[in-house]
Amino acid sequence: METVPDWESNGREITRTYKFKNFAEAMAFVNKVAGLSEAADHHPDINIRYNKVRLTLCTHSAGGLTEKDFSLAKQIG
Repeated sequence: METVPDWESNGREITRTYKFKNFAEAMAFVNKVAGLSEAADHHPDINIRYNKVRLTLCTHSAGGLTEKDFSLAKQIG
């Protein structure tokens, strides 16, 4: 968690909520995350609520957190 201090952990996954000025900015961010996720072949769960985007990262095939999660979280910022 030291490398991604703005993210929260519950042991099996890490999450972070981002807040934007409006829905359009939130969607632009989601599209940025989609590009990074495709390049990494690792995809977060994404929850969009108007101007808030909550990302959850977990390596489902490993049953919890792996380096893939922390690497993508760092790229997302």
